[in-house]
Formats: sequence, structure tokens, C-alpha cells
Amino acid sequence: QVTCIEVVEAYVERIREVNPLINAVVKDRFEEALQEARQVDKLLSEGLGDDYLEEKFPLLGVPVTVKEAFSLHGMPNTSGLVNRRNVIATSDATVVSRLKQAGAIPLGVTNCSELCMWYESSNRVYGRTNNPYDLQRIVGGSSGGEGGVLAAACSVIGVGSDIGGSIRMPAFFNGVFGHKPTTGVVPNDGQFPNAHGVRTSYLCTGPMCRYAEDLELVLRVMAGPGVSKLKLNEKVSLEKIKFHCMDHDGGSVFVSPVDKEILQAQKKVVEHIESDLGVQVQRVAIHKMKYSFQIWSAMMSSKDSNGQEAQRFTDLLGDHGKPVWPLWELMKWLVGMSSHTLPAIALGLTEKLMKLNQSGNAKLVSMGKSLQEEMEALLGQDGVLLYPSHPTIAPKHHSPICMPFNFAYTAIFNVLGLPVTQCPLGLGSEGLPLGIQLVAAAYNDHLTLAVARYLEQAFGGWVLPGKV
Repeated sequence: QVTCIEVVEAYVERIREVNPLINAVVKDRFEEALQEARQVDKLLSEGLGDDYLEEKFPLLGVPVTVKEAFSLHGMPNTSGLVNRRNVIATSDATVVSRLKQAGAIPLGVTNCSELCMWYESSNRVYGRTNNPYDLQRIVGGSSGGEGGVLAAACSVIGVGSDIGGSIRMPAFFNGVFGHKPTTGVVPNDGQFPNAHGVRTSYLCTGPMCRYAEDLELVLRVMAGPGVSKLKLNEKVSLEKIKFHCMDHDGGSVFVSPVDKEILQAQKKVVEHIESDLGVQVQRVAIHKMKYSFQIWSAMMSSKDSNGQEAQRFTDLLGDHGKPVWPLWELMKWLVGMSSHTLPAIALGLTEKLMKLNQSGNAKLVSMGKSLQEEMEALLGQDGVLLYPSHPTIAPKHHSPICMPFNFAYTAIFNVLGLPVTQCPLGLGSEGLPLGIQLVAAAYNDHLTLAVARYLEQAFGGWVLPGKV
């Protein structure tokens, strides 16, 4: 009904309208995108047949945005690091290339946290991104620009990555869908920083979308041949899923208690599933979840099977330049002289402290392995766990520094290697998005994606910001 050029022009116009407020798109490629849209319209005018085009180009003419940490040819690739500010990508990351080959049209790159290791998207290169539902609040991180740009209806699909919740937190805070696939299915190549050593088992690249039905299609494209490991062609019977529900992590001292509104939203989901599907949602209390942050932290800094040390965050901060001394950077930061953000400096300091407790770390790694076995046994081939996405709704700017470990609610599933879909559940009393995580056993992504589609119908999914 509309031409591709009209679609792309509409999205370009929308970005120009709202980006001055949210600062999500940090570099655009509007001219190239419009040129690519004209080529799509030319292709469509050749009358090759819809079936052929759908098979060959499943995302033909669909506008997408890409997290700036991924290489997109001709676009900056700094990951918010000042000493990379002149780095321009000369190629495409594997997932970006696959999306382009499927016909998608990238509109530009979006903001992230410094080196993608914090849950507020703010850095010294591009500044801070604001939540479209309330500009005084965070978009989350590290794929925060993607969360904001999708929520504000400036893009259809986003490319995100997730090593501690970097897809799911922004999706939650911005009321959109995000999927962290089973580890090792979607390639991580072409992003900075990329994972090394043991962390290659924890970093995941995945789709972020406004509509649940788009997740599977984009996941197929991103995974390429790797999609054969997933069961996306299996039909899911929701009545046969064994649903489990856990309201909180058991009360970790490091993490905020879960907001009443988030618990209420989760309770409504449980009630709806039970009354509509006629199934019993099993309440569970998994004791080890209380140590989620400690387990994630220890596993992130452990050696891999070849005895290779995990890459140090302070080395990444230097990016092949001079080593960064966190204490010295903190002194500089206090007088406004550091080119790094406070969260990045704090992470560098924490990393040094972690090294001091080797035996404690070994115990936590083994606790993580046993938690993984417990989770796989609980979920089996037909289980889905309902779990809060975060203890609080989108916090105000700067406040994450007071509760730095709240990301533990998402991070634990990275080290467990499980697929998780973040699903929006409408807006709360302050007009801010609510949501829930849907977790399944490894390679059962099809289950969480099916439940996300079901909950979108029941709870309305994404809500346009400003729509009262």
C-alpha cells in the first residue's frame, strides 16, 4: 500500500522529530537509507512475485537501527570510548551483514554505555540518552539507544548485545520486546568490545523489536545457519507448557527489593495464564538465585577451559593505549579531568578487588554450575519460568550508581546460558513500562517467543510514549 521510500522517509522524519529529546541515534545514514529504499522500490516494480521476494529478502525495505558497538560500514564504532572517537567501521558485523542481505535498511547507529558495561547509556563521546516515557529517566544499558529508539517509534528492529542484561534491561525500561538467545547460536563477530576467554559463552547478540512476532523472524536472519540448533519450526501448544513463577531472587543484600507494581504485574500474568489456559503455574524458590550477582561476577572473571584469563576491563578502557589506573582515574574524575565515566572507573576498581578472593570465586563458580543443572532440570523441554526483569521500573538518571548490582536479575541467565525473552506488560501508575522475563532451558527459544506473543495479545505489548 505504501512505497519503501515513503516508509523510510516517515522513519527519518520521526527520528528528526524526537532524537533532539532522547539522543538515541548518535550517527545517521539517512541519505544512504533513502537511496537503498529507492532500490527496493525498483526491485518491487520488476514484479518478481511476493513468494520469491519473501523467501530471498524476508526483511525487504524494513528500517532498522544498530547499537553503535557493532560495525556498520561507514559509521562510528567507539562503544562510547573517547580514545576511539575517530574509529569508523570499514565493514559490517556478521549480524548487520545478514540483516542487510535480508533486505533491511539501516538508518543509523544508537548510543550505548562506555564499553557496554553499565546499565545507563551515557558516555563522554555522545552524552546521555533519555527515556521516551520520561526524559528524566534512563533507557538502560548497554543497548539503551536501541531501547529508546524503538520505544519512540523511530525504528522497527534493533540490533542489541547482552552479557549481563544489555538487551533485556533497555527493552524493559522502554516497554519493548528483547530476546537473549541461547548462547552460541547468533554470531558475536564485529562488535567492540567482543568477548574473549570464558566470556564467549556469556555474550549474546539478539533482536529488539516493538512487536513480539518480529522477534522470531529477525532471530532467524541473525542466526543464519546456526538457527538449525533451535526448534523454531516446532508448533508450541501453550496449554502443554509447564509454567513456573518466582517473584524475587530471595533477598540478596546487593540488590533492591522488587517494586510492588512489578510484582502486581507478574501476579496478573500468572492469574491470566491459569484462568485462560487452565494450567497451574508452579511457584518455585531457587535458593542460589540470591547469589546471582556474586555468581555472575565470579564466572565472568574465571579462566576458560584452556586456563586463559578473562580479559581485564582496565585493558579495554586503555584500548591498546596506555594502561588505565582506576584509582588515578577516580582522582581525575573528582576534578573533572577524566575521559571516562564514573561507572567504568568503579568497575575497574571492583575488578581489582575480585582478584583478591580467588578461593571465594572458585566456590561461586561451582555454585553457578550447580544452579545451571538445577535450572535445566526444573525447566526441562517444556518449562518456562516467569521472573522479574529488574527490581525497579526505569530509574532516574545517575541513580543506578547507588544500586549498581540491580542488573543481577538479568545477568544470572547469561552465565547459565539460557534463552530469555523480555516482554512488556503495559504502563504502571507513573506512565512507565512494566514487564517480565520469560526463561526456558537451552535451545528452547521457541517456547519463550511463543509465550511473548501470547502475553502481547493479553496485555497489549508496546504502548506509544505520550499516549494516555
